[in-house]
Amino acid sequence: MRRRPLLAGALGAPFVPRRAAAQAGDAGLAEVTVNVFPGGFNWPIFAGTARGFFAREGLRVRMLGTRGSMEQMTDLAAGRFDIAMTAVDNIVAYVEGQGAAPIGPQPDFFAFMGSDSGFLSVCVAPGIERFADLRGRTLSVDARTTGYAFVLLEMLAREGLGEGDLSIVTVGGMTQRWEALQRGEQAGTILSCPYDILAKARGFRQLARATQVIGPYQGNVAAARRGWAAAHPDRVVGYVRAYAAAIDWLYEPGNREEAIAILRRNLPDMGAALAAETHAELLDPQEGFFRGARVSEEGLRKVLDLRARYATRPKELSDPSRYVDPTYWNAAMGGGR
Repeated sequence: MRRRPLLAGALGAPFVPRRAAAQAGDAGLAEVTVNVFPGGFNWPIFAGTARGFFAREGLRVRMLGTRGSMEQMTDLAAGRFDIAMTAVDNIVAYVEGQGAAPIGPQPDFFAFMGSDSGFLSVCVAPGIERFADLRGRTLSVDARTTGYAFVLLEMLAREGLGEGDLSIVTVGGMTQRWEALQRGEQAGTILSCPYDILAKARGFRQLARATQVIGPYQGNVAAARRGWAAAHPDRVVGYVRAYAAAIDWLYEPGNREEAIAILRRNLPDMGAALAAETHAELLDPQEGFFRGARVSEEGLRKVLDLRARYATRPKELSDPSRYVDPTYWNAAMGGGR
């Protein structure tokens, strides 16, 4: 089933991007379909479109939505879109044949660009003051074998909690987990920006940010099928260059007000106060979007280490080239930055 273009409210939840209107001169641009999870972390795509960075590279980005990693990876395998903005752990899982969706090993999957750490936080119901209070409770994840489940397990382990001390259930993507948390179906989950900010505003507690507990982590990346990328190298290189330029533009202090206006225009349910807090978190000089859009080698090693220890069928993962190909990034950014 083809995914619908992302419309405001199309997934029945806040923070779903509004489809950008066609711009003058779009007719001569090559369309690239990009599958995303809803959230403020799509800001570089919003800004890259609004400021013409993608058009400058000869590209028109069409965003498509997903409800979870199983759906997204299934659709990527079927070629229903070109690029997935996804957790690099999803790519590792499906290359290794450890994904939750029944599509078998996908050696054609690879990441070509880094975006951020995932902006992950453990958020819990009111009344839970510390990790020890989660003993005997139920937490939710996207999929037990992919996504950020292993980050949650590692954070719990460092607080002395094992899987036998609580229950972990599969609920789906960020939107689905946030909605379930509000309904009281679980005591906590791992959320990304701006859902973590909204959770705090509504009385939920942020126990800890992931990078503050486990250190550098590679979260979201741009991924594709190797065959598609080899057939369209200019689109991949152009996407990297435009995305990195958009991040640079977002970080410029003088662009703050326009950047927030772009964010709110694409996420019309986001109020001014939430947008301002989102700006502070996603563009934090130390913890924000990765300058240069490069995959973090240290962060990727952490991803591989966690999967090697927490996967249902643990195995040593020591060859990053199975999951990441820097060729396109090097071509876009001159091999370094």
